[in-house]
Amino acid sequence: MSRPIFEVIALGADDAVAARDGGADRLELVTDMAADGLTPSRATFGAIRAAVDIPLRVMLRLSDGFAAGDARDLDALCAAAQSLRSEGADEFVLGFLDERGEADLDAVHALVDVIDGCRWTFHRAIDRAADRDALRLRLAGLPGLDTYLTAGAAAGVPAGLDVLCAEAGRSGEPGYEPRLLVGGGLLLEHVPVLRAAGLDAFHVGGAVRPAGWDSPVDVRAVARWRAALDTPVAVS
Repeated sequence: MSRPIFEVIALGADDAVAARDGGADRLELVTDMAADGLTPSRATFGAIRAAVDIPLRVMLRLSDGFAAGDARDLDALCAAAQSLRSEGADEFVLGFLDERGEADLDAVHALVDVIDGCRWTFHRAIDRAADRDALRLRLAGLPGLDTYLTAGAAAGVPAGLDVLCAEAGRSGEPGYEPRLLVGGGLLLEHVPVLRAAGLDAFHVGGAVRPAGWDSPVDVRAVARWRAALDTPVAVS
């Protein structure tokens, strides 16, 4: 089995350096974790890009929740995405639902057009979808979509373990081609079960900040996760 992908949330350059030094393969860049992660500024992206050379996925969301907002809100988000593209961002995180709990295709298509073929993750909006399978089928084939960040359930990984393991077994089916990136309440104790099910990508934020979100990423905590993810397991 190939080495698992390990993605860590970074709020700034110091976080990015600590995550990289601890063994992270990729960073998700956000601001304002009180709102569960919003789009960082162009300046923040530039500072992080100058500090580390590992891949960066930038959040595209301007308010808490999974609604894109009205036309003005969507225009503002597209402008932010274009500004980040101009700064050199080439990987993104996005995802919106409509009032029925279905994928908001208008919002997603608008942003996919702006990022123009860049690789992107559909984030945990999938865990709030009315029908996970239907959402995947509606998004299938969109340019650049290569990952779903999911806990398997809105309540987090402890509630979604069975869903995650079942979906891992559907890899390659229509709508299931993108990689599953497990995150949202993920704990070290979940790793062996998920790895044994064949999952190979993991995402953490607060788990590598022992003193909370007001503290920086702890390089030692990242290293502990890296070691756990790299421990060999037998795939069932």
